Amino acid sequence: MRPPATPRERSVPEPAPGPEATDGSHRAAPTPPDAPETADGTGATSDPAPRAAQEPPTPATSPDPTTGRSPQSPTATATQPPAATATQSPAATPSDPVTAASQESAATASEEASVRPGRAATARAHHPTAREPSTAPAPTTTPEPSGSAPEPPVTDLSDLAPAAWPARAAAAWPALPLLVALALWVYATRHTDVSALDDFGLVSALHPTFWAGLAVLTAGFWFTVRDRRRPGAWSLAYVLVLLVMERATQALLYPTPLYAWAWKHDAVIDHLLTSGGLQGADRLGDMAVYDQWPGFFAAQAALVRLLGVDNAAMYMAWWPLVSSVLLLLPLLLIYRTFTEDRRLIWTAVWLFCVGNWVGQDYFSPQSVAFALHLGVLAVVLRRYGRSGGPHGRQGQAVWTVLLSVLVTAIVVSHQLTPGMLVVTLVALALIRRYRDWVPAVTTVVIFLAWCLTAALPFLSAAMPDMIRSIGDIGANVETGYGTTPTGTGAVATSWAARLLSGSVLLLALAGVVRQRVLRHRALPLLLVAAAPLPMFAASSYGSEMIFRVLMFMLPGAAFFAAAALLPKVRTLAADAAARDTAPPSPATRARPRRVPLPALSRPRFGVWVPLLVLLAGTLAFVPSYSGKDRVNYFPPREVALVQQLFDQAPDDSLVVAANRNYPLAYEQYWRIDHYWFLDDDRRHVDEIVRDPATVLARDMAAVEPPARAYFLLTRGQTANSEMNGQLDRAQLDRIRESVASSPAFELVAENDGGVLYVLTPAS
Repeated sequence: MRPPATPRERSVPEPAPGPEATDGSHRAAPTPPDAPETADGTGATSDPAPRAAQEPPTPATSPDPTTGRSPQSPTATATQPPAATATQSPAATPSDPVTAASQESAATASEEASVRPGRAATARAHHPTAREPSTAPAPTTTPEPSGSAPEPPVTDLSDLAPAAWPARAAAAWPALPLLVALALWVYATRHTDVSALDDFGLVSALHPTFWAGLAVLTAGFWFTVRDRRRPGAWSLAYVLVLLVMERATQALLYPTPLYAWAWKHDAVIDHLLTSGGLQGADRLGDMAVYDQWPGFFAAQAALVRLLGVDNAAMYMAWWPLVSSVLLLLPLLLIYRTFTEDRRLIWTAVWLFCVGNWVGQDYFSPQSVAFALHLGVLAVVLRRYGRSGGPHGRQGQAVWTVLLSVLVTAIVVSHQLTPGMLVVTLVALALIRRYRDWVPAVTTVVIFLAWCLTAALPFLSAAMPDMIRSIGDIGANVETGYGTTPTGTGAVATSWAARLLSGSVLLLALAGVVRQRVLRHRALPLLLVAAAPLPMFAASSYGSEMIFRVLMFMLPGAAFFAAAALLPKVRTLAADAAARDTAPPSPATRARPRRVPLPALSRPRFGVWVPLLVLLAGTLAFVPSYSGKDRVNYFPPREVALVQQLFDQAPDDSLVVAANRNYPLAYEQYWRIDHYWFLDDDRRHVDEIVRDPATVLARDMAAVEPPARAYFLLTRGQTANSEMNGQLDRAQLDRIRESVASSPAFELVAENDGGVLYVLTPAS
């Protein structure tokens, strides 16, 4: 076979080959290596032949991927010499040397392609035709054969693409614990009986599958959130299911709304809808305070009209779930201000949800005001810091307007939340990073403007008591949790709540000590957690200040508590430094990631101990939150009994009851008076216990006809009195029997929810 001509060989004119020259005997002498180059840079002195007739250099060949040998085998070359094939071809004539060479190459390439298709391209490269232009540089690799050439077989299994279904199953495995937990929860709600609650409330009534569902959900969340490759949507799904299991269980199990205070707020909304405006203390007495902070109630009255329902009781059973979901957005914004570590963010959200047992998520102004409070903090932390530089302050006027709207909504809706917000914003303004007094000054101005105008009547009357309570920390804390928990169930649920809050605070302290980077990078959140503490010295807030302080501390405490459960956390500054030092290549970002199935590894301290802590906190939430459901739940028969009272009571009538823990306790409060004798002086309570019928008849005798005086005793009042250490069941039964046997009282209605008596006119 004739070897391809070099550029120096092409510089000598070749004679026209005849039949005897087909074996390649006529070859030009090689040009000396020091021959001068021509203008075209080929190194030849002359080139009389046209460019189209020049033969390109032999291209480099690559070894076959299956055999490791070169496609141009020496055996095949010796067996099929192109010169002999061209001589035997009848189409090659001496009068057309170019055509003969072309047919020679074509015949050789066709024959080799029929014998070994994978080498057709190599044969054509060694025998180019004279009519093919060769202006481009020769390729360095063998081109892929076209047509029906088969692909080389795969001998390494690692070259195979992963199957679609195992990858999808691995990516979707977090759905399995979610579905199992939901299935267990649905089964538990269908097999739980709440008709006879004991002192442990819902805890002892729940079906065991409920606890199993919580355990499965917690374990699935922990192993999902620790995997950095999992998207945040899975963590969000786990948190939403947690809120459903925590907050929607009561709405499904109980046929009536919980909490006497929720029924009270429904009465305030009914008053706004009935009167069409706000009224003062001269007509409403102590209930006028709600007309002086009407934001929440006015919004709910508009919502009742918009939905076309009779009252807010139609939907307020689901309000705990709604208000808890509203907290997620500001929480995520606050946490993402300091870190992009999804493990830290979602673990903090989880701890916040299980640590928020105080119960202020019910149908109340506090539930909305707390969400707005977190919204203000999110705006301040993200838009009023110094890290943004001058460019971050260009739109500060817009954020100040938004801040003013949020603060105004808080101020007109709740009394305590503006004070908590002021101390938090002042604490943030004291550090260099947020040394901007605009948020704090804006909040103080709006708060004072409302207190000195619309809220001035209430504050004028309450100011002496508020001044006396300032600085009396012992009394403000001592009066927490109502009075004294009494009974095994009440004491156990009380300690469960205290241990849960104490554990979150201890974990937060451990996170501050353990995660050194957070002490500087997340210092504002540490201030958010500590700022409400001075409010202990301000007031007892109706025996609830300790619980409100814990609730306002929880957003910051949950963040650092989550940091204590994780091995190492990242901040935004650390992430930015990592990106600057080692930027990922586009190929790395574009490469699809394989999500492996979770593998069972040997137990490790850093994995299982935090999981047990998280599981203990999640399970402890149930008795802390639902352990007093015997007090907070009112069966339909009790609701019907109280409703019968207000349906028949004339204007200016008086209702006497042991305490205010019954449904519709403030129903039509603008025309019906109430007297709860357990709120009276202790000496007068002892008089009622000694001679119930006589003392109660004397207290109720001042009512003038046509108004009537009623005595109401329900199961909710009995439960509240027993579990809070006021009067026990035996004492309340004695009062009931005394009234029943007295001729001064007449029975109006009685069922398993309670009894209703009316004072006879003769008495």
